Amino acid sequence: MFTYQVHSIESAPEKSRPLLELFTEAIGFVPNLAGAIANSPMLANSLLGLFQNVHGGSFTEAEVQVLLLTNAVTNSSSWAVAFHTALGLKQGLDPADVKAIRERQLPKPERYAALSRLAKTLIEKRGYLSDDELVAFLGAGFEKQHVLEVIGVVAASIITNYSGKVTAPPLEAFLEEYAWRG
Repeated sequence: MFTYQVHSIESAPEKSRPLLELFTEAIGFVPNLAGAIANSPMLANSLLGLFQNVHGGSFTEAEVQVLLLTNAVTNSSSWAVAFHTALGLKQGLDPADVKAIRERQLPKPERYAALSRLAKTLIEKRGYLSDDELVAFLGAGFEKQHVLEVIGVVAASIITNYSGKVTAPPLEAFLEEYAWRG
Protein backbone atom coordinates (compact mmCIF):
# COMPACT_ATOMS: atom_id res chain seq x y z
CA MET A 1 0.00 0.00 0.00
CA PHE A 2 1.20 3.50 -0.76
CA THR A 3 1.78 5.81 2.15
CA TYR A 4 1.72 9.57 2.11
CA GLN A 5 3.46 11.87 4.53
CA VAL A 6 1.12 13.90 6.70
CA HIS A 7 2.77 17.30 6.50
CA SER A 8 2.89 20.08 9.03
CA ILE A 9 3.18 23.67 7.86
CA GLU A 10 6.95 23.42 8.35
CA SER A 11 7.44 20.18 6.39
CA ALA A 12 4.98 20.88 3.56
CA PRO A 13 6.14 21.93 0.11
CA GLU A 14 6.25 25.75 0.00
CA LYS A 15 3.34 25.99 -2.44
CA SER A 16 1.12 23.79 -0.23
CA ARG A 17 1.61 25.85 2.91
CA PRO A 18 -1.21 28.36 2.27
CA LEU A 19 -3.78 25.54 2.60
CA LEU A 20 -2.33 24.38 5.89
CA GLU A 21 -2.12 27.95 7.18
CA LEU A 22 -5.78 28.48 6.24
CA PHE A 23 -6.84 25.41 8.23
CA THR A 24 -4.78 26.57 11.19
CA GLU A 25 -6.52 29.97 11.08
CA ALA A 26 -9.99 28.49 10.50
CA ILE A 27 -10.02 25.61 12.99
CA GLY A 28 -6.83 25.94 15.01
CA PHE A 29 -4.82 23.01 13.62
CA VAL A 30 -3.79 21.20 10.46
CA PRO A 31 -6.07 18.18 9.94
CA ASN A 32 -4.22 15.01 8.97
CA LEU A 33 -6.09 14.88 5.66
CA ALA A 34 -4.97 18.40 4.74
CA GLY A 35 -1.43 17.40 5.70
CA ALA A 36 -1.66 14.45 3.30
CA ILE A 37 -3.15 16.58 0.51
CA ALA A 38 -0.18 18.94 0.93
CA ASN A 39 1.96 16.34 -0.86
CA SER A 40 0.54 17.83 -4.06
CA PRO A 41 0.77 21.63 -4.26
CA MET A 42 -1.61 21.57 -7.26
CA LEU A 43 -4.29 19.71 -5.32
CA ALA A 44 -3.66 21.74 -2.15
CA ASN A 45 -4.19 24.99 -4.03
CA SER A 46 -7.28 23.66 -5.80
CA LEU A 47 -8.78 22.83 -2.42
CA LEU A 48 -7.68 26.17 -0.97
CA GLY A 49 -9.81 28.15 -3.41
CA LEU A 50 -12.81 25.85 -3.06
CA PHE A 51 -12.56 25.84 0.73
CA GLN A 52 -12.60 29.62 0.87
CA ASN A 53 -15.62 29.82 -1.43
CA VAL A 54 -17.56 27.01 0.25
CA HIS A 55 -17.22 28.70 3.63
CA GLY A 56 -17.86 32.16 2.17
CA GLY A 57 -21.05 31.32 0.28
CA SER A 58 -24.64 31.90 1.28
CA PHE A 59 -25.13 28.74 3.37
CA THR A 60 -24.78 28.85 7.14
CA GLU A 61 -21.87 26.87 8.60
CA ALA A 62 -24.39 24.31 9.91
CA GLU A 63 -25.81 23.91 6.39
CA VAL A 64 -22.30 23.54 4.98
CA GLN A 65 -21.64 20.77 7.51
CA VAL A 66 -24.88 19.00 6.52
CA LEU A 67 -23.63 19.04 2.93
CA LEU A 68 -20.07 17.99 3.76
CA LEU A 69 -21.21 15.16 6.06
CA THR A 70 -23.73 13.94 3.48
CA ASN A 71 -21.06 13.99 0.79
CA ALA A 72 -18.58 12.11 2.98
CA VAL A 73 -21.16 9.41 3.74
CA THR A 74 -22.29 9.17 0.11
CA ASN A 75 -18.65 8.84 -0.99
CA SER A 76 -17.91 6.40 1.88
CA SER A 77 -14.99 8.51 3.13
CA SER A 78 -14.41 7.39 6.73
CA TRP A 79 -11.97 10.13 7.74
CA ALA A 80 -14.24 12.88 6.38
CA VAL A 81 -17.33 11.39 8.06
CA ALA A 82 -15.61 11.51 11.45
CA PHE A 83 -14.29 15.04 10.83
CA HIS A 84 -17.61 16.48 9.64
CA THR A 85 -19.49 14.72 12.43
CA ALA A 86 -17.35 16.63 14.92
CA LEU A 87 -17.66 19.93 13.04
CA GLY A 88 -21.41 19.49 12.52
CA LEU A 89 -21.98 18.94 16.22
CA LYS A 90 -19.77 21.94 16.98
CA GLN A 91 -21.95 24.03 14.62
CA GLY A 92 -25.05 23.05 16.61
CA LEU A 93 -26.50 20.28 14.47
CA ASP A 94 -28.85 18.08 16.46
CA PRO A 95 -27.08 14.78 17.28
CA ALA A 96 -30.15 12.93 15.94
CA ASP A 97 -29.74 14.67 12.57
CA VAL A 98 -26.02 13.87 12.48
CA LYS A 99 -26.85 10.23 13.31
CA ALA A 100 -29.45 10.13 10.53
CA ILE A 101 -27.00 11.41 7.93
CA ARG A 102 -24.33 8.95 9.11
CA GLU A 103 -26.93 6.19 8.63
CA ARG A 104 -27.70 7.40 5.10
CA GLN A 105 -31.03 8.88 6.15
CA LEU A 106 -32.31 12.46 5.94
CA PRO A 107 -32.12 14.90 8.85
CA LYS A 108 -35.46 16.18 10.21
CA PRO A 109 -35.36 19.94 9.47
CA GLU A 110 -36.76 20.59 5.99
CA ARG A 111 -33.83 22.77 4.83
CA TYR A 112 -31.25 20.27 6.03
CA ALA A 113 -33.18 17.39 4.44
CA ALA A 114 -33.39 19.25 1.12
CA LEU A 115 -29.65 20.01 1.17
CA SER A 116 -28.76 16.44 2.09
CA ARG A 117 -31.08 14.94 -0.53
CA LEU A 118 -29.75 17.20 -3.30
CA ALA A 119 -26.09 16.54 -2.48
CA LYS A 120 -26.64 12.78 -2.32
CA THR A 121 -28.58 12.83 -5.60
CA LEU A 122 -25.94 14.94 -7.36
CA ILE A 123 -23.23 12.46 -6.38
CA GLU A 124 -25.21 9.31 -7.10
CA LYS A 125 -26.62 10.54 -10.41
CA ARG A 126 -23.38 12.23 -11.52
CA GLY A 127 -25.02 15.63 -11.75
CA TYR A 128 -28.17 14.58 -13.58
CA LEU A 129 -31.12 16.09 -11.75
CA SER A 130 -34.74 15.80 -12.79
CA ASP A 131 -37.06 18.78 -12.83
CA ASP A 132 -38.95 17.20 -9.92
CA GLU A 133 -35.74 16.98 -7.86
CA LEU A 134 -34.94 20.62 -8.56
CA VAL A 135 -38.50 21.75 -7.77
CA ALA A 136 -38.41 19.82 -4.49
CA PHE A 137 -35.16 21.56 -3.52
CA LEU A 138 -36.53 24.99 -4.41
CA GLY A 139 -39.70 24.14 -2.46
CA ALA A 140 -37.64 24.00 0.73
CA GLY A 141 -36.95 27.73 0.43
CA PHE A 142 -33.84 27.70 -1.74
CA GLU A 143 -33.20 29.57 -4.98
CA LYS A 144 -31.70 28.37 -8.28
CA GLN A 145 -28.26 29.76 -7.41
CA HIS A 146 -28.18 27.49 -4.36
CA VAL A 147 -28.17 24.42 -6.62
CA LEU A 148 -24.91 25.71 -8.09
CA GLU A 149 -23.48 26.39 -4.63
CA VAL A 150 -24.25 22.80 -3.64
CA ILE A 151 -22.27 21.70 -6.71
CA GLY A 152 -19.33 23.76 -5.41
CA VAL A 153 -19.53 22.02 -2.03
CA VAL A 154 -19.72 18.63 -3.77
CA ALA A 155 -16.60 19.55 -5.77
CA ALA A 156 -14.68 20.39 -2.60
CA SER A 157 -15.88 17.13 -1.05
CA ILE A 158 -14.70 15.09 -3.98
CA ILE A 159 -11.18 16.43 -3.44
CA THR A 160 -11.18 15.64 0.27
CA ASN A 161 -13.20 12.41 0.12
CA TYR A 162 -11.18 10.84 -2.67
CA SER A 163 -7.89 12.08 -1.21
CA GLY A 164 -8.85 10.60 2.14
CA LYS A 165 -9.49 7.24 0.57
CA VAL A 166 -6.23 7.28 -1.41
CA THR A 167 -3.94 8.68 1.31
CA ALA A 168 -5.67 7.03 4.32
CA PRO A 169 -4.45 9.56 6.91
CA PRO A 170 -4.69 8.49 10.55
CA LEU A 171 -7.73 9.69 12.43
CA GLU A 172 -6.89 12.33 15.02
CA ALA A 173 -7.42 11.17 18.61
CA PHE A 174 -10.27 13.60 19.23
CA LEU A 175 -12.13 12.13 16.23
CA GLU A 176 -11.92 8.50 17.39
CA GLU A 177 -15.35 8.69 19.04
CA TYR A 178 -16.81 9.59 15.61
CA ALA A 179 -15.07 6.80 13.68
CA TRP A 180 -17.25 5.48 10.86
CA ARG A 181 -17.07 2.62 8.41
CA GLY A 182 -19.22 2.74 5.29
